[in-house]
Amino acid sequence: MKDYTTSFTVDQTPEEVFAAIKNVRAWWTGEVKGSADKLADEFTYQYEDLHYSKQKVTELLPGRRIAWLVTEADIMFVRDKREWKGTQVTFDISRESDKTEVRFTHVGLVPQMECYSSCSQAWGYYVMSSLRNLITSGNGNQASS
Repeated sequence: MKDYTTSFTVDQTPEEVFAAIKNVRAWWTGEVKGSADKLADEFTYQYEDLHYSKQKVTELLPGRRIAWLVTEADIMFVRDKREWKGTQVTFDISRESDKTEVRFTHVGLVPQMECYSSCSQAWGYYVMSSLRNLITSGNGNQASS
């Protein structure tokens, strides 16, 4: 079972990357309520009638690591609507020479899950495009919804 993971490098500092990741509203489309700023903060994400999830911040190591535990999930386009519940979303940040690497992993999002294909495509968009754009340009990909 291989968890979904992807990574990219940017010129910005680990501290700038860390701040951008915590600013969930700036790089996720849909409705975000709550906060991801402090340990034990919770936030919800709702995208139309298709996806609802609640995340709890379980790790915040400035400039190094962020982790969220998915405590609730309601994914409407799969049989097991709660298949994300209990999974963990992690961002590992490291400095490589003059670049900062961001390694994203959704621990528990594995190919055996029904939503793996569409969910990994969505994460690819959010992480590799919207988050990366937020870090490099100050603007995430905000689509009107």
